[in-house]
Amino acid sequence: MSKRYLMRRVFNCAALSGSLLCAVFGIFFLFWILKDVFSSGIGAMDMAFFTELPSPPGVAGGGLANAIWGTVLITGMATVIGVPAGILAGTYLSEYGRKKRFASVVRFLCDILVSAPSIVIGIFVYAVLVKPFKGFSAVAGALALAIIMLPVVVRTAEEMLKLVPDATREAALALGAPHWKVTLQVVYRGAFRGIITGVMLAVARISGETAPLLFTSFNNAFWNSNITEPTASLTVTIFNYAMGPYDDWHAKAWGGAFIITFTVLFINILSRLLLRGRTGS
Repeated sequence: MSKRYLMRRVFNCAALSGSLLCAVFGIFFLFWILKDVFSSGIGAMDMAFFTELPSPPGVAGGGLANAIWGTVLITGMATVIGVPAGILAGTYLSEYGRKKRFASVVRFLCDILVSAPSIVIGIFVYAVLVKPFKGFSAVAGALALAIIMLPVVVRTAEEMLKLVPDATREAALALGAPHWKVTLQVVYRGAFRGIITGVMLAVARISGETAPLLFTSFNNAFWNSNITEPTASLTVTIFNYAMGPYDDWHAKAWGGAFIITFTVLFINILSRLLLRGRTGS
C-alpha cells in the first residue's frame, strides 16, 4: 500500500467521522428542542385554546383562536399571491428564457431575495403599503410573506421543469402540439410532484416568520375577518406573550410554538417524501 493511498484513506475516514459527528450533534439538539416544545406546549392544548379569544392581561384562561385563524388567513393569502407568480416565473426561466440575459437577471434577483433578511422585507412592505395607506393589514402581511415565498417557488419550479427530458418536449412538438400546450399538458405533468414539494417548502418557510408581520399585519386581540385591518398571528402572539410577565401567557406561547413547530415539521417531512418519490431514490 503506497503512502499516498494510505493518506487518502486517513483523510477520508477523518472527513466521514467529522460529518457523522456533525450530523449527530445537529440531530441531538433538534430532538432536544422538539422535546422541550412538546413537553412545555402540550399542556396548553385544550378546547379553549382553539375556540376562545385571548383573556385580558393577568386573567387565566382563554385561547388563541383568533391568532390561529389569522395565521391561516395570512399564510393562505400569501400562497395565493406567491405560488402562481413563482410558478409562472419558473416556467419562463426553464422553457422560454434559458439563455436570455433577462432570465439571468431574474435568477440573480431570486438568489438575493432568498438570502435577504425577512425583517428587511417587512420594512420594505411597511414603507410601500402600510405607511402610505396609514394602517396595518392582513394584506400587507400576506404580501411580505409572498415576497419571502416567491424566490423559493421560482427556483424550485425552474429546477423541476428542467428535470423533464427535452426528448419529451420534442416528441410532443413533433406531433404538432403548440409550445404552450406542451408546457401545460406534458412538462407540468412531469414536474408536478416536484413543484408541489417546492410550494410546501415555501409554505413551511413562511409559517414561522415573525419580523415581517410586526411591521405589516401587526396584531389584534379580537376576531377579524377584514383583511384591510390589523390581524393576529401565532408568531406575533408568541413574541408578545413570551415577553409578558404572566405564567399563563408563557404557557400559551409554548402552545403556539408547539402548533407551529410540528406543523412545519410535518410539512417538511411530507415534502421530502414527495421529493423522494419524484427522484425515485
